[in-house]
Amino acid sequence: MKFLRTLIMLFFICGCASHYIKTNTGLEYIILKKGEGEKVTIGDEILLYETTSYRNGTVLYSNENSGNPIKIKVGAGQVTTAGEEGLQGMRTGEIKQLIATPNLVKRTFYPENISPDSTLVIKLILHKILPK
Repeated sequence: MKFLRTLIMLFFICGCASHYIKTNTGLEYIILKKGEGEKVTIGDEILLYETTSYRNGTVLYSNENSGNPIKIKVGAGQVTTAGEEGLQGMRTGEIKQLIATPNLVKRTFYPENISPDSTLVIKLILHKILPK
């Protein structure tokens, strides 16, 4: 029991314990870096960097270090349910990490490296909201 309390204290001291927010859909997220400016809303076109991985850290997809953000229209079904929900309200420069259960990352086609029953960790970096 004493060991468990010590371990818990160490997590809090080193900042390893994070405080994810859980939404009504079951999506969990944490803002790693706050952004600036207007918030993303449905219908906005944005430029986005993303890294998707399994919970064990195995990266499935990333364009984060490519210098080439992807263009997305929020609300147009171009990303998973988790992505759509996670993007709304983000600001330019914001970094948000999502924990998405399988029901929030369903797709009609699964790339070979993604299992349909996996919980995924998705790191979103909003590069820019494009002018309308």
